[in-house]
Amino acid sequence: MFRKGKKRHSSSSSQSSEISTKSKSVDSSLGGLSRSSTVASLDTDSTKSSGQSNNNSDTCVEFRIKYVGAIEKLKVSEGSLEGPLDLINYIDVAQQDGKLPFVPLEEEFIMGVSKYGIKVSTSDQYDVLHRHALYLIIRMVCYDDGLGAGKSLLALKTTDASNEEYSLWVYQCNSLEQAQAICKVLSTAFDSVLTSEKS
Repeated sequence: MFRKGKKRHSSSSSQSSEISTKSKSVDSSLGGLSRSSTVASLDTDSTKSSGQSNNNSDTCVEFRIKYVGAIEKLKVSEGSLEGPLDLINYIDVAQQDGKLPFVPLEEEFIMGVSKYGIKVSTSDQYDVLHRHALYLIIRMVCYDDGLGAGKSLLALKTTDASNEEYSLWVYQCNSLEQAQAICKVLSTAFDSVLTSEKS
C-alpha cells in the first residue's frame, strides 16, 4: 500500500515563487451551483518572489493532513492547467467522474515541508506515502472543499524530471489557515533555495 522511497535531494532550481490569496467565486460544475472560497496559490513559475527568507532553512515543518487521492501521469499535451482555477475545476470534474473521491481516507498523515520538497508519511513516520522534490513542484493551490464541513483541499501539481507528464495530488487540511500555512512554508522553502543560489 505504501511506497518506501530513498531519500532524494533535489537539484538546484532557477524558479521563483509567488503566493497569493484571493477571494473568488469558483464554479463547482455541480448543476450550475457556484461556491465562494478563498484560494491561496503558490506559483513556482512566477517572476516575483513574495516569501520571507528563513535563516533556519534546513528545518522541516510538519502538518497533519489527510490524503484524498491523485491523478498521475497526465500528458502535457492533454492541457496545461496553468492557473489555480484550472486546477480546482479539473479536480471538481475528476471527483464528479469518480476519478478522485470527495472524502479522504480516515487515516491522518504527516506532511513535512522543507527546502528539499514535501514528504508525506504515516503518522508514526515509518512509511512514506509520497515524496515531491522541490524542483518538480509546479504549483500548489488551497481552497475550501465546498462540502460545508470547513475543511480545505490542498492541490499539488508536480511534473516528472523530463517535463513530459504531470500529476495532481490532493490532500485535505483541517482548515483554510492550515492549508495557507503549508503554502507559505513551501514559498519560504523556494525563497531559501533561490537565495542560497544567488550567494
